[in-house]
Formats: sequence, C-alpha cells, structure tokens
Amino acid sequence: MSEKPLQGKVAVVTGATRGCGRGIAVELGALGATVFVTGRSTREQASAIGRPETIEETAELVDQAGGRGIPVRCDFTDVSDVDGLRKRIESEVDGRLDILVDDVWGGDRFVDWTSPDPTWWTTLDDALAMVHNGIDSHLIALHRLLPLLTARPGGLVIEVTDGDNDDYVGTGIPYFVVKSTIRALGRALGVELAKHGCVGLTVTPGFLRSEAMLEHFNVTEETWRDAPKVAPSEHAQDYVLSETPRYVGRGIAALATDPDVKRFAGRTLASWTLMREYGFTDVDGSQPDWGRWFAEVVEPGVDRSSVDYEEYR
Repeated sequence: MSEKPLQGKVAVVTGATRGCGRGIAVELGALGATVFVTGRSTREQASAIGRPETIEETAELVDQAGGRGIPVRCDFTDVSDVDGLRKRIESEVDGRLDILVDDVWGGDRFVDWTSPDPTWWTTLDDALAMVHNGIDSHLIALHRLLPLLTARPGGLVIEVTDGDNDDYVGTGIPYFVVKSTIRALGRALGVELAKHGCVGLTVTPGFLRSEAMLEHFNVTEETWRDAPKVAPSEHAQDYVLSETPRYVGRGIAALATDPDVKRFAGRTLASWTLMREYGFTDVDGSQPDWGRWFAEVVEPGVDRSSVDYEEYR
C-alpha cells in the first residue's frame, strides 16, 4: 500500500479546532489528504468556548503530519458561513470533496453537571442551545456540503457522536437527544448515500484525553495515569482507560482507506471496535478497549482497585 493512500483526496473536518476533530484531521493528513480544518476559534478571534486552541494550529499539525491543512473559520450554525466554506472548496480544489467528517459539537458549555435536576442537567434555554449547536450544525453542514461529496462515487461521510448505542446512561435528556440523533443521521446517510455510490456511518471515541478533559482531571498527556491520585473518584479511575484524540482519528483514517468500507454503511462504530477490526494503536502503542472496560468493569460496578488495567490496553 502507498505510504500516502489519501494523496489527492480532499477532506473536510468540522469542529477540528481541538479534541477528536484535531486528532482526525491530523491522521487524515498523515495519509496525505488535503484537509479543510474548520471551526470557530482562530488566532484573531476566539469562540464563545474561550479555549486557546485554534484551527490554524490544527492545520499546521496536518502539514507536519504530511498532508495539507487549510484552516477555514466556520460557524456551522450559520448557513452563510457554511456557504462560504463551500465556495472555498469550489475555488481552491475545484469543488472536490471525498471525505466529510462531521464532528462539530460546541455543547459542553451548556451542560451544568452540578444541576440539582439529574434528568436535565441544564436549564431549558441551555438545552435548546445544546440541540442547536449539536444537531442543527450537522444538518446545515450536510445540506450544504453533500452535493459536493455526492458529485462522484466513492465519497465517505462520518458522523461523530458519543456512545455506540442508544442506551441511556444518565447523561441528561438534552445531551442524549443530541448524541442519539447523530447516530440516527449516520443510519439514514448509510441508506441515502448508497444511492450515489457513497458511504455514510457514525463513529464514537471512548473516554477521551482531549485538552479540556486533561484540564478537568488536572493532569497532562505526560501524567494522565495519575488521574486517580489527583482526583480520587471512580470517574478518575476509569480515566486510566482513556485514549488520545488521535486514536479515533486512526480508526477513521483506516475507514477512509478501506476499499470495502461500504460494509459498515449506516452502522455506529467505536474506536475500540475499529481497533479490533484494523489493529492500529494509540500514539503510545497501547490499544485501549473502552467498550470492554465499560461492559466488564463499569456497568457491573467492579472495584477498580481489583482490576489489572493493562488487560484492557
């Protein structure tokens, strides 16, 4: 296989400023893709989230990995912004779009995890804002960009969600509505895109070592295994089974280079199921299996101190 199997391919990654989006963009770049790195945070203008990561940084990481990163500021809740992105694609790469990874989210700031109401975790206004950021943004991206992708057969659309099934695990109703809707979009895309010789599906990461989550546990990428000591809770103990954003990125890169990817059309796949399918590792050489950990340890409530973490990595 070519060292750069995505050379000549064009991808758009929405929500590529940080987290999964950044990891996915970099891994597609590592295989030679031209990646439109889209999001709201730039060096000149921070988004409402207020974090320091920018789309320019992600684009530079794509370049360093071996691809071509093109940063484009885009608010996917704003149709005119997405129209502007489409025009950039049309003018800079002749309208070619081979891979669309729809990772935009921006809803974390609307979740109040300290809320006394364990059903909603948020006010009604914040619930509606979460739905707007997490669902409307995906519909707008698809409406404006799918005509480019379906112009030729072989295109791939991947919706990014949280969780590989529709079981409710107590994340609050608005959050659940958003993430289950994204899985439903993947199922629908699996059917509709097949009519154009393209493939649609959904992917989820496991317990993510994003920039924000590392800060939440007061650890770094070098010290994340110390999370149980820094924040002694079951949640922190489970963080020892976390994965970098590059892990799910490698799974998506594997899908993008799989000549028989259509066999997964409409399905929701996880970083751990993709790892089992393709055999890739995380950046540290490990293979964290959050799905197995959740099923064998978290759900049955096993005492974490009695478990050998390495059996799940």
